[in-house]
Amino acid sequence: MTTSYPIRTIIRWLWQSSSDNRLQAILNTIIGLLETAVSLASVWAVKHAIDIASHHIEGSIIRAMLIMASLILSTLLLRVAAVWVRNILGIKAQNRMQQRMLSTILRSQFQGRDSIHSGDMLNRLEQDVATVVNFVAETLPDMIAIIAMFLGAFAYLFILDHTLAIAIVVLFPVFLLLSKVYVRKMRQLNRDVRESDSAVQSLLQESVQNRVLVKTLESEDVLVERLDEQHQTLRRKVVKKTYFSVFSNFFVSAGFASGYLLAFAWSAFRLSAGTLTYGGMSAFLQLVNRIQSPAHNLARLVPKFVAVFTAAERLMAFEDVPMEQHGDPILLPGCCGVRFEDVTYAYSDEPDHNIIEHLSFDFKPGTCTAIVGPTGAGKTTLLRMILALVKPVSGNVYIYNKVEDAQSSKLNAQCSNLPASPLTRCNIIYVPQGNTLLSGTIRDNLLLGNVDATEEQMYQALSTACADFVRELPEGIDTAISEQGGGLSEGQAQRICIARALLRQCSLMILDEATSALDADTEHRLLRNILHDRQHTVIFITHRPAVLQYCDQTLKIEN
Repeated sequence: MTTSYPIRTIIRWLWQSSSDNRLQAILNTIIGLLETAVSLASVWAVKHAIDIASHHIEGSIIRAMLIMASLILSTLLLRVAAVWVRNILGIKAQNRMQQRMLSTILRSQFQGRDSIHSGDMLNRLEQDVATVVNFVAETLPDMIAIIAMFLGAFAYLFILDHTLAIAIVVLFPVFLLLSKVYVRKMRQLNRDVRESDSAVQSLLQESVQNRVLVKTLESEDVLVERLDEQHQTLRRKVVKKTYFSVFSNFFVSAGFASGYLLAFAWSAFRLSAGTLTYGGMSAFLQLVNRIQSPAHNLARLVPKFVAVFTAAERLMAFEDVPMEQHGDPILLPGCCGVRFEDVTYAYSDEPDHNIIEHLSFDFKPGTCTAIVGPTGAGKTTLLRMILALVKPVSGNVYIYNKVEDAQSSKLNAQCSNLPASPLTRCNIIYVPQGNTLLSGTIRDNLLLGNVDATEEQMYQALSTACADFVRELPEGIDTAISEQGGGLSEGQAQRICIARALLRQCSLMILDEATSALDADTEHRLLRNILHDRQHTVIFITHRPAVLQYCDQTLKIEN
């Protein structure tokens, strides 16, 4: 099997990922083994009842029927238990794995340019997680029960007629040899289908998210045609996979059918010769079915093994991205500043093209700085380095604080000149470009800034951000909004985003075109509210002249 990772690595990852599924897997295994025992007992019960009814042995037919009824009831109860385990424990295991994968994505290092489309990420979080959970919690226990059924039925048939038992299983090595070719081909076909399915979901997601843009460009037909092309590609790959699967299953089924025909002919011959009872013939045919059915089911498990290896690889790709530095946040006392010392940055896929080159600059504590420059010059990249989302290729970015008095000078001297890292992010208020509100209520969005914020603090932050209009809404801060602030104007959404950031109560404030949707009067009031006490170090990325008059210094970034 050709894989992106060594087989042992994938198996080890599946084992480690099964920690939340093991209770369900154990219960499913126990239920499966009990079902196997009941099924084999049913073979004996049917043979016993037929032999009594045909007077080959002495016994009570009523008692035989009661035994069969109890076995049927046991089968029904075990099936109910299996459904309960699948529905109750299964969803919990899937939820936990999704949470773990999402945590991995959110806590991994920011790559600047994601190699995996967000639609593909969602596809992996939904379908691939479900594939892995179902395999660990259900497919593996099923496989154990299937093997137990095969061995039990073979042993029972061997006791009754060892010649027939050996004849039934003699063709299995041939199927094992053919399975190697089958697995290799099916794995590639399955990978192709999953990649095409992710492409469809990515296109759907972007089309829905940008439907206003699509309408204004009158490009509805273009996107529908693109979706049709993606659907046709997916359909071709599914059809190709289906043809191969049907063709393979036909030969496997033909082999099993030949085995069953052999067993029927052999038992009929013995029955006619008087060496086998009617009950014995019934037992033969049931046991042959219980030998062949597990073997057939094991063959059907091959695509599930292929699917889980593909799904595991797609999820393991999330863990290939290095994780951010973790530890206790380093909160600096007083007002913080940022210092760049001979910083150079280039994206990893463009190492010969420096976005920022030999930059040295000091954003001193308590100052207000405007960063200006043409689009693409590296302004947002500079902010990402302050936020420790990306690291410079060379040079250093430091977060430091201002010494306020002699008593605190020792403490501040220990804290100054900290390299920017995820641990220093707790000192920063950041308001990104555009509308970044999430669906839910205004309160839900504000609590993202500070989960412990009181209602009074929330309204105070809204007032500072010139978002007092929230008080006049019928539900106030409990007003529901849709994704990206649907139901609010761009200016209203932008002010709520600023209020959310202010609830962090940090000393270093970064605003990336955060007032672009505000009118001049509102923008002036907002800037006065933020800057009046000089308790923040403020960094603006802006193209608006009105902002520059509030700034102490300007950093101009050139292409």
